[in-house]
Amino acid sequence: MKHATKDTLTGIEPLLQRIRRTGLKEKSLGVFYRKSKPFLHFHEDPKGLFADLVRGADFDRYPVNTPEEQKRLIAAIDGEAPPDPV
Repeated sequence: MKHATKDTLTGIEPLLQRIRRTGLKEKSLGVFYRKSKPFLHFHEDPKGLFADLVRGADFDRYPVNTPEEQKRLIAAIDGEAPPDPV
């Protein structure tokens, strides 16, 4: 699964804007850090767009193709939702 391209990330700009408001540092487009550690990035494949989010010591994968999926990701970032990885 490849990292999401700039064109793909442009399609989810409202989600990226919401993530930016959480206080995470965006080191490059769509790649977010919490403090000095990688925390969130995006991948694309034929099945759609996915976010890899650090939960504990590992990354969990979240689909972000629909508004509902994006809400689940934001809840997970905020620590309000249990993991719902793919």
